[in-house]
Amino acid sequence: MSEPYYAGAYWGCHTESAEECARRAETFFRLLSAAHPDYTRWFEQANSTKRALQLPFEPSFDTFVRFFGKKKYQAGKDGFSFGAWTGHLENQGGMVLLGCGGDAEVAPNNAFLHFPSEPPGRDRLVTLPVLTEVMRAMLLAWEPDWAVATPRDFREHLSRTQLPGTFVGWMTYFSRQRGEVPPLPEPVRTEPVEDKGTLVILTPERLTATNPEHVALGQRVQQILEERGLLRKVVER
Repeated sequence: MSEPYYAGAYWGCHTESAEECARRAETFFRLLSAAHPDYTRWFEQANSTKRALQLPFEPSFDTFVRFFGKKKYQAGKDGFSFGAWTGHLENQGGMVLLGCGGDAEVAPNNAFLHFPSEPPGRDRLVTLPVLTEVMRAMLLAWEPDWAVATPRDFREHLSRTQLPGTFVGWMTYFSRQRGEVPPLPEPVRTEPVEDKGTLVILTPERLTATNPEHVALGQRVQQILEERGLLRKVVER
């Protein structure tokens, strides 16, 4: 059975110009390319696979400034929305969705990466080393309030609302503004992300929602973090 994994970074209302968002996007794709060779080739999203494969792009600052200048990539009166795809067929690669520069009070800005849900793509990309580098790319480029990398089914076990900021995943990031991460039970590991915040990694092996020990560990860690006030919605609504 397939188990979809994703990584998402979220931050609140924060107006930024096309140039500022383009700088962050360039940094994100540059760091993402170091996570795995699959993330070195990108195409714009389109209404069909055939059309998308005709839209390769180089993820540079100038490219993103040009994209964000187009009406199709502008989100309302401020902010930008963009999607990209690695070009791998049959869900064997990755898809990025970005929403940046917006000051809407009802939805957070975000950077989102879908992972393959089936082998061999899942086995190639859903690994601790790759996900760690993906998360660092998101955190260093976008400086979010909170981020997570997890299987969707695991999120559904732990969160009633499933709103960003309210649950833990295989990897969960907390910015310094959220507070200090307390000591957590083994085998949980924590890593500082420069001076920006802390990355919490629940297990060294691939976390799954079908493993009751993983679910129990997630629930235990989530309770500890909730008691410390670290788990709260990114955007109050």
